[in-house]
Amino acid sequence: MKAKVYLVGAGPGDPGLITLKGKECIQDADVVIYDFLASPALLKYAKKTAELIYVGKQGGEHTLTQDRINALIIEKAKSGATVARLKGGDPFIFGRGGEEAEELLRQAIPFEIVPGITSAIAAPAYAGIPLTHRKFTSTVAFVTGHEDPNKEESSIDWESLSKGIGTLVFLMGVKNLPNIVRQLVEHGRPKSTPIALIRWGTTPNQITITGTLENIAERVQAAGLKPPAIIVVGDVVKLRSELAWFEDRPLFGKRIVVTRAREQASDLLKRLGDLGAGCLEFPTIEILPAEDEKPLNQAIESLSDYDWIVFTSVNGVSFFFQRLFALNKDVRSLHHMHTAAIGPSTAKRLSGFGFNSDIIPETYRAESVVEAFRKENIKDKRILLPRAREARPVLPDELRKMGASVDEVTVYHTRKNSQLTDILIKELAEKSIDLITFTSSSTVKNFKELMPSKNFEHLVEGVTVASIGPITSETARKMGFDVHITAESFDIPGLCEAILKYYRAT
Repeated sequence: MKAKVYLVGAGPGDPGLITLKGKECIQDADVVIYDFLASPALLKYAKKTAELIYVGKQGGEHTLTQDRINALIIEKAKSGATVARLKGGDPFIFGRGGEEAEELLRQAIPFEIVPGITSAIAAPAYAGIPLTHRKFTSTVAFVTGHEDPNKEESSIDWESLSKGIGTLVFLMGVKNLPNIVRQLVEHGRPKSTPIALIRWGTTPNQITITGTLENIAERVQAAGLKPPAIIVVGDVVKLRSELAWFEDRPLFGKRIVVTRAREQASDLLKRLGDLGAGCLEFPTIEILPAEDEKPLNQAIESLSDYDWIVFTSVNGVSFFFQRLFALNKDVRSLHHMHTAAIGPSTAKRLSGFGFNSDIIPETYRAESVVEAFRKENIKDKRILLPRAREARPVLPDELRKMGASVDEVTVYHTRKNSQLTDILIKELAEKSIDLITFTSSSTVKNFKELMPSKNFEHLVEGVTVASIGPITSETARKMGFDVHITAESFDIPGLCEAILKYYRAT
């Protein structure tokens, strides 16, 4: 197929606000060219083989000029690549998407526009400010706060804006705030008009400053507020005192690193996000099928010889049944066997295949499975233990001491994942990370290996560390981490509750 360029609106900052079409474009792209205001979290949807190119503009400093960005898009498209040009907000709302589309048209390169949620509406919504309201106004206007400096005169009709529009939203106007205020007042807007500035709207770094046209410049200067921010002018700003919701959540403003494997991270990300935290997904491990499938194949062919099958993780269940089905067998092969599962998540995954676990230990670790088996007569019983290659030996060793014959079979293994390492190191160096979560000893070890040893202590200094359980905490301490939080219930809900409890107490 001929190469194509997608001009994709990445939304206002909250990665959950990307459209389904936008996500699909990122997934299909050979090259992703992204802006400063496009959330880095969206890059996780890109193919592993995709080329990721940053062309952000920040504080007047341009990684590339617009002309060079246009040339880059064209160069990649002409090489035969499918290009996702990822732009903050909406490409056609002060995003220069129109200029890029015109250039593509001149070069006869096929393109599509994928609209995004603009910060002009999203940031006020997250700040509790509806842009229209029947009791206040039925009109709203979006205005650039940063006109082309090469223009001989302003194209903004300040007279009409000041007197004829109820709500005004200025984008990219922080540096120009004094002039915006002056123009509005000089053209008839009362000095008592409410106004709000919202910085990094929809993200955990969101800051909202309110005032009136008379005092807002002084308040913004006192707060040291810098771009990016949008400005909302109008009586609807008064509603913020009642409708603010986003900034009131218990973990709001906390930047948390989630090191869990991407395949497992969704529950933790959602729970922390719902509590207000901003999560940086940094999967330190990849979960892969066993490199040598022969032992597992032999075990599956001999299932009739086993009395018990013990699953120690959700991954163990998933990879076991994946292989079972690949060998043209089904759950009837296990009809005669007893089952044991560590933890409710593993038991739930097992139940998805039609099995109720005969043993679910009180706590979610191998030692608890051992204790539960002491109530069973397993002398001379054969037990199949499909699990990770890196698993601890305590469970099979103790079961053998009870007289059982235990066959350990590797169904999956983990390996270090170094994607996004540079982004994480940068954020740690800038001290923008509040907390790191570890959900297994593997995540701890791989995280440590990915960090530069010469300044590791400096990077993690002042960062809170939360662990899913005592074994993971012990590993973390041995690796040089100060562990501040250890979950009492060794699962994702327990970890989130422990984090919440910690911050409520501090």
